[in-house]
Amino acid sequence: MSRVKNRKPSFFRPVFARSIAGVLLLALLSAATPSGAIVFYSTGDQNYNTTAPTGALTNSGWQFEGYWGVCMGTAIASNFFITAKHYTDPIVGDPFLLNGVSYTTTAKYEDPNSDLALWRISGSFPSWAPIYTGSSEVGSPLVVFGAGYGRGAEVWAEGDLKGWQAGGSNVKRWGTNVVAGTTTYQGSTLLYADFDAGPGANEATLAVADSGGGVFIQQNSIWSLAGVNFTVDSPFNTTNSGDGFNAAIFDAGGLYYKPSDTWTYIPNQPADIPASFYATSISARQDWIMSIIVPEPSTSALVALGFAVFLATARRASRRR
Repeated sequence: MSRVKNRKPSFFRPVFARSIAGVLLLALLSAATPSGAIVFYSTGDQNYNTTAPTGALTNSGWQFEGYWGVCMGTAIASNFFITAKHYTDPIVGDPFLLNGVSYTTTAKYEDPNSDLALWRISGSFPSWAPIYTGSSEVGSPLVVFGAGYGRGAEVWAEGDLKGWQAGGSNVKRWGTNVVAGTTTYQGSTLLYADFDAGPGANEATLAVADSGGGVFIQQNSIWSLAGVNFTVDSPFNTTNSGDGFNAAIFDAGGLYYKPSDTWTYIPNQPADIPASFYATSISARQDWIMSIIVPEPSTSALVALGFAVFLATARRASRRR
């Protein structure tokens, strides 16, 4: 059955994006056999996209993505990386592994108004990602990075394949998508992207343990960090009872979804009804980010600077006499 990219029916977006009844991309520490992160529509190959993107996607963020426990973080300053606040397993003193080099963490800063957390490291990164500061994310092609669960068991409903449950964990991979829109959750701005069928070989969504990975889009032709992986639409079910399951769904028609306490049936439609993944917007929280990585000088520092300027001015004046 061939599938084409279709617009999601208008009734579905409020069910997903406005309620955000999704599952956070927490790392589930289990005995699962390691396999690829990021779920692709085109392939279940666990070795797909496990090396840096090339061609038009060269330098699109891979070089700034490091392992933070079993999840990921993105270097954004000489001695800071950013990740998801809800992933709380690592503690100060644990290592952040970037491009084969281990950096010891020395402090954590949590954003009170979003799912972002900044971590300071001892030493300095050789390079770091620019952050996206614009307001034109919607419609932009994106590259997303993760190290979570890959594609597992197929999900079928009413005779059609609908997506895949998660399986395996912990290999750094990348995929592509498009920023479909923005929404808010508890006052925090989120970017979202739909998991559409058939738009390209690298079309991807997220799975458990992809928390903290970066979402990059271009600003002035430079790939910049625009989001940090937060959550996905979930859980789903094939019946209206039981716990259901977390899955990468490209067509939710015929499935049940749980936006609150009860299962809601999603009627099958001629057009696919893709689920989405969500990332915390960087541009919406840039002021908080900069307040941490470029702190305001203290009063004593300002006084000392003023005195130094005064002395320098006085010396120049005395030389002119």
